[in-house]
Amino acid sequence: MLLISLAALSVLVLIALLMLAWRMSEARTMASAWKQLQGPASASTELFSRQMVKDLPDAARRYFLFTIAEGTALRQVSEIRMSGEICLGSKADPACRPMQASQILASPHGFIWSVEAGTGIMHIVGSDGMLADRSWTRFWLGGILPVVRAGGDSNHLRASFGRVVAEAAFWAPASLLPGKGVDWVEGNTPNQARAIVRRGSLTQTLDIDIADDGRPLRVLIPRWSNVNPEKEWRLQPFGGTLAEFRSFGGFTLPTRVDGGNHMGTADYFPFFRARVESITFP
Repeated sequence: MLLISLAALSVLVLIALLMLAWRMSEARTMASAWKQLQGPASASTELFSRQMVKDLPDAARRYFLFTIAEGTALRQVSEIRMSGEICLGSKADPACRPMQASQILASPHGFIWSVEAGTGIMHIVGSDGMLADRSWTRFWLGGILPVVRAGGDSNHLRASFGRVVAEAAFWAPASLLPGKGVDWVEGNTPNQARAIVRRGSLTQTLDIDIADDGRPLRVLIPRWSNVNPEKEWRLQPFGGTLAEFRSFGGFTLPTRVDGGNHMGTADYFPFFRARVESITFP
């Protein structure tokens, strides 16, 4: 009996070690991807001028004049540290957990959101990410038990690109200046800025509702998603509300963002509730 118990314990230890090795391998892969996303940061030495946006639709022009001060270095990659809540349940039963996260945002190339959420036996670590033509969602319970594994297909990549574009409007406005892959058109109202962002075969429409002074109040996209009762991939509204703006290196950016799926409908559930602690530009 003792030998059987020792054998069982040995197997459990071996499994735990294998899971830990797997987790460490993914951490190294994520660190490498993070470094690659920092690459575009060194490419821009331009300074912002209002002349760059003078020919844009009025709402888009006001958005940029609010978010980027004259003479600001056009850093297109942002690194964000945040705390807040991530809600893992439903609108009826949100099951919100405290979270701490670090993010790199390099639109249109990709992003990584590295997060720790929950406490005790429900402590979850992992990341959402996109780099070029691959994307992933990987979460671990207690750091050693894989509980969410997604990505590696065109549906997930398209959904991830939507997040890149939406969050660029939050925290990386320089990456949305008109140019290769970014076109601005008239929105549905005088206070709505609309962009169409492209990267390779991926295309994402972006709407930004602004105040009269250009302050972005709400970001909304038609996102490719399967977060619905049928678990079917389809376009559905996704976005966030923005508040509590602060200046970071010449950029005026929100430090309070609440967002989620089905925005603007009765099913809206803001599962992402971020409170920004710092934003830097590598």
